Amino acid sequence: MKYIDLNSKSASELAELLKEKKVLLFTLRQKLKTMQLTNPNEIKEVRRDIARINTAISAQVRGN
Repeated sequence: MKYIDLNSKSASELAELLKEKKVLLFTLRQKLKTMQLTNPNEIKEVRRDIARINTAISAQVRGN
């Protein structure tokens, strides 16, 4: 996911996307603990996506 893709989304869409990513991060961490996760780099990618979404949300707040 690129930051440019997030700029065009509304605040409600960003909030919903953030919720989905946080749930995904939770499930990935659970899979890591139970040794079911085959690619641990997925956690890093999801964390970065969450950071990008938070950045887009804060940019919208500052812009208004």
